[in-house]
Amino acid sequence: MDYQLLPLIGSPRELRSLSNDQLLQLTDEIREALCEVVSDRPAHFASNLGVVELCLALHLVFDFSQDRLIWDTGHQIYPHKLITGRFHQFNTIRRKGGLMGYPNPQESDYDLFMTGHAGASVSTSLGLKAGDDLLRPEENRKSVAVIGDGALPSGVVFEAFNNAAGLKKDMLVVLNDNKMGICPRVGGMATYLDKARVAPFYNGLKRDVSWLLNKVPLVGGSAAEAIGHFKDAVKNFLHGGVLFEELGFRYMGPVDGHDLFALRRALEVVKEVRGPVLLHVFTEKGHGFAPARENPVKFHTPSPFCRNSEDGEVVFVKKSSPPAYTNVFSDAIHKAMERDPKVCVLTAAMCEGNNLGRIRDDFPDRFFDTGICEAHAVAFAAGMAKVGMRPIVDIYSTFLQRSFDHIFQEVSLQNLPVVFCLDRAGLVGADGPTHHGAYDNTYMRVFPNIAVMAPGDQSDVEPMLQLSLKHDGPTSIRYPKANAEVVHRAVAPVEMGKAEVYRWGEDGTFVAFGTMFQTCVAAAERLAKDGLDVGVVNARFLRPLDTDVIFRAIETGFVITVEESTLVGGFGSAVLEAANDAGLPTQAIRRLGIPDRFIQHGERAELLAEVGLDVAGLMSAAHQLAQKKLYVTE
Repeated sequence: MDYQLLPLIGSPRELRSLSNDQLLQLTDEIREALCEVVSDRPAHFASNLGVVELCLALHLVFDFSQDRLIWDTGHQIYPHKLITGRFHQFNTIRRKGGLMGYPNPQESDYDLFMTGHAGASVSTSLGLKAGDDLLRPEENRKSVAVIGDGALPSGVVFEAFNNAAGLKKDMLVVLNDNKMGICPRVGGMATYLDKARVAPFYNGLKRDVSWLLNKVPLVGGSAAEAIGHFKDAVKNFLHGGVLFEELGFRYMGPVDGHDLFALRRALEVVKEVRGPVLLHVFTEKGHGFAPARENPVKFHTPSPFCRNSEDGEVVFVKKSSPPAYTNVFSDAIHKAMERDPKVCVLTAAMCEGNNLGRIRDDFPDRFFDTGICEAHAVAFAAGMAKVGMRPIVDIYSTFLQRSFDHIFQEVSLQNLPVVFCLDRAGLVGADGPTHHGAYDNTYMRVFPNIAVMAPGDQSDVEPMLQLSLKHDGPTSIRYPKANAEVVHRAVAPVEMGKAEVYRWGEDGTFVAFGTMFQTCVAAAERLAKDGLDVGVVNARFLRPLDTDVIFRAIETGFVITVEESTLVGGFGSAVLEAANDAGLPTQAIRRLGIPDRFIQHGERAELLAEVGLDVAGLMSAAHQLAQKKLYVTE
């Protein structure tokens, strides 16, 4: 497309010089830029289409070079990036070394936090305002949080609302209500917000109704009480925001989130209101692009597609590939639910991401979507396990971190049979550091009672899930965002705390925890051509650790532990600890994994190579240890 306006927008200040017609043209150009991005790579799409006018209106009314803006969750940041000086780099978004698909303070002063998890925006926005008031009160900087209706039920949001109301800080929360998270929103808050969609009727009458109610005289105890109840009833019926007002926020709206000029006027009004304010904005995911509007779930992060030039029909670029581990686990869970009526599934607003749609449809009474409330999901599962159910908590590794205390208190401490299925464990590619599942090996292994395991390949998945569902305590199973692989072998049975020896080697051993198993096998085969005889062990378990196999490997030669997770406190650390406790030498043990830094975004294969978790990296480590061993021997 021949962009006329976007290349001229070096900062949001330039928006104020545009006419109304030019601003509308700019919304079209932004949407076209979004379409171009998803033509050759997966990217967040429908959510960005839905906030174009909101983004422009915010930057027209506020000066975020001084004022504060937090996007929650940051996957709808693309329009913001386009008008804050990053249009010319926009074609690099979600590529290694390019723009991040989330806010990134290293890219721009307009990005204050790297926000990839939902719910924290109100808290951080309040903190920004409180800090500014203490350090620079004369500047009276504004603080704005944009939060979606899907994130609104998160517990931390209401903690922040409560605190903000008590502090009476001048801050604005924009509720971006599109009736969606990634999937359609769920729960009581969703029902409440649906009622607010009659609020335009309220807006038309509120001045007259308020005048009428204020004219009703209060006489006599019972009469006054009755009239008071009548007032409350009328307000609740007409006013979609009474909940927020009861929490201490001034509620304004709702406003059509795709009427740029109405949004601008509403923001000009709320900008002058003192104290905490919530502006309710109705938007539509996928707005401006019919296929995304009609199917916002499919177009949340769609596969690359092109548009037919004749009729505009979307044609997806399809590639044949093995099933993803997500799908393999989903199928295994479905079979388990068919076999056992006690098995149930809980997820936190990730039905689509975890491929649980068929389970939701086939077992509606045993499928529970808690919304973006991971901590609640874990405590909820503990309650179900306590009375005899077999709950499976299916949540991304990076999101389960939010329930750390409840894994401890409600599950591990009680020794309850909750099965944690940790999807997206490891490096997830283009989503980057907010979404890499790098820490679950470490945060799950610290608690007593939890059996921590990972399949080496697709063959381990169903037996591992069956073992977990029969186990009398909590279990954790991690698996990556990757296509499932099969290592051809006579598969050993999956037994609690037992590793699988693929083969022994005379020079050393790769000990793989998780789906690095296939990479270890490939590296060992290549090393054999170099004259190194390296064995491979599919560890399967981090806790309990198969020390019999581990110690034999240490006594055989060098040992290289391989895990797609942080090296700090992970599988390799467990091996070193066990060897040290047993009095074994550890100088010939080398740990490979994710180093102690945040890994940026890029294709998964690129990132694995960067941290030495590809075949070449494993071979290099083996050669180094082999040379060291020869040197010591001489």
